Amino acid sequence: MESAITSKGQATIPKPIRDHLGLKPGDQVKFFIHPDGHVAILPTLQVTALKGMLRTRRKASLADMDAAIAKGATRGFTRSKKR
Repeated sequence: MESAITSKGQATIPKPIRDHLGLKPGDQVKFFIHPDGHVAILPTLQVTALKGMLRTRRKASLADMDAAIAKGATRGFTRSKKR
């Protein structure tokens, strides 16, 4: 796909690219120049777009947290037989 550059340095992002990136009027994008010369364009996410990405918090007691830490610390280890 191609796009012409205006005298003001502006270019139209082709519709298939806008659709792929989920861009809407007023959205902002970031440009990245890779060491090999390639340029990448990525949408800038607004903070409100992050809502709901993480699971909801659940309350845990200190005892629950200690138990989870102990379980994680022993994962992958087996007990040796006592002689």
